[in-house]
Amino acid sequence: MIGQFQFFCKAMFHQTKREGSAALIQALFRRVAWLLLALVSLLAPSLAQDNPSGLPLPRFATTRSEPINVRVGPGTKYEVAWTYLKAGIPVEIVQEFDTWRKIRDVDGTEGWVHQNLLSGTRAGYASPLMANGEIALRSSRSDEGSVRARLGPGLKVVIKECDGSWCEVTASHQDQNQRTASYSGFMRQEELWGVYPEEVFD
Repeated sequence: MIGQFQFFCKAMFHQTKREGSAALIQALFRRVAWLLLALVSLLAPSLAQDNPSGLPLPRFATTRSEPINVRVGPGTKYEVAWTYLKAGIPVEIVQEFDTWRKIRDVDGTEGWVHQNLLSGTRAGYASPLMANGEIALRSSRSDEGSVRARLGPGLKVVIKECDGSWCEVTASHQDQNQRTASYSGFMRQEELWGVYPEEVFD
């Protein structure tokens, strides 16, 4: 793994006098065994803690249930930093330790949750490039597509797919009478927190 283990192991053997072949083999075996044990002791803790899931880091996910306690460390013995009261909140997984995942939210705050509390469903927040701007939700993957809705900064959307430039999303809005309206369409990938630049998935 590039960038994870930055050390080199060099073994040099000097033979100052002739020994029998059995003694030489035994000496070499002891040195090789010692070398392997040393490598295992150095690598094993890092391998066990680096990326247990085998999935890429960082990556985006969403909260699976509600409420979810986010802790200051990877385990129930650590204090609760904050609690998510709703499911489907987009978060970025930045580190793994055993069955625990260190997450970062849209504000940059970090904490730990158990892997069972996260889902691979993708969601994100509208993040206009212009300050106090809005995002046009279009009928096609083009700036020429008709506008279906205008999304304000921070509006949560469910992401269906992205092609590296545009993402197909669904945005829901609840009016004063508690009626929910949903709008589906396409928005520029660069104006969405919850997906990486040029990331492609469906």
